[in-house]
Amino acid sequence: MSNEDRNCATRRIVLQTGFVALSALVVRGAQAQAKIAQNLVQYQETPKNGQQCDMCVQFVAPGSCKIVDGKINPKGWCAAFAPKPK
Repeated sequence: MSNEDRNCATRRIVLQTGFVALSALVVRGAQAQAKIAQNLVQYQETPKNGQQCDMCVQFVAPGSCKIVDGKINPKGWCAAFAPKPK
């Protein structure tokens, strides 16, 4: 194998490795979603007007939310409440 062939193979490996690493970063970035602070959505530990977190599409049992940061009380409420379809 000549030096030129080795250089091409090395460049190819570096480019392939870089592409794989960049792809992994893009996928990870797309999956990572910043959550909203509780105070910004007026989160409270008690229900409001018959609405509560465990009736919301964003709620993840036993005590978290897809869009609001921190521990979430299933009987809590916030301004981002969206009822689950019946």
